[in-house]
Amino acid sequence: MVTDRPSLTAQRAAIYRAAHQLVDIPPVFGDPLALRIVGAHAESELRAGREPRAAPQAASLRAFIAARSRYAEDRFADAFDHGLRQYVVLGAGLDTFAYRGRFEHVRVFEVDHPATQGWKRQRLGETAIAIPESVVYAPVDFEQETVREGLARAGFDFARPAFFAWLGVTPYLTRNAIMATLGTIAMATRPGSEIVFDFATPQGEQDRGRTWRLTLAARLGSIGEPLNSSLAPTELEADVGALGFSGSEVADSDALNALYFDGRTDGLVLRGGHIMRAWVG
Repeated sequence: MVTDRPSLTAQRAAIYRAAHQLVDIPPVFGDPLALRIVGAHAESELRAGREPRAAPQAASLRAFIAARSRYAEDRFADAFDHGLRQYVVLGAGLDTFAYRGRFEHVRVFEVDHPATQGWKRQRLGETAIAIPESVVYAPVDFEQETVREGLARAGFDFARPAFFAWLGVTPYLTRNAIMATLGTIAMATRPGSEIVFDFATPQGEQDRGRTWRLTLAARLGSIGEPLNSSLAPTELEADVGALGFSGSEVADSDALNALYFDGRTDGLVLRGGHIMRAWVG
């Protein structure tokens, strides 16, 4: 991303989540703050039907952005039942988990680039979304420092396990930055900790959606937020094991469709996408 401005892709992902609340009924991922957090202008465009992310052509990406949020929060619900009370949002963007009050007595650490984090806090004020006392902001540039350094400054309790949600971030990072962050989490957190993250996969010449992805990559590069990595699922599972995670699993589009889109009558379905869950100890 351009270092002195907030992430444009964070804003776009938030608009996809907001559009999902209006046009995909029932929503796979319900977020009562999604329309407010994007701001009055974007909300107005969505409600008027002028926003392209609400169009049928955007349905597959809209579905994946909803599915990855739902999957992460479903996995955290399981972790919460087993006693986890620290939730870390890596690359928080305009994520609203911390402000919806779904889980009591959970300390939420929002980790993001300083420019994006400052913009989000301004947006929260503009939209009158209250910031709970349980929220802690930790500014970190993933390419320049470790997540451990940022969390240590923010008062994260390394003696207790935590859940990490890392959504819509890894494709924009280098492989070295991704592995450094995963390695930090594997080695610095307590047994019982987990991470959920989505990732881009390598595309072959005949892969479905290849032309669309090349077009998207060119568009993102033109705004200064290029795609920088793709990870093969089987190799990634070996990598996270070598980094110190005790286990992992990958949910591909078939698995996610079975979980969240089976039986829908509106045609909303995933046509790609991978999410990994990995755990410590």
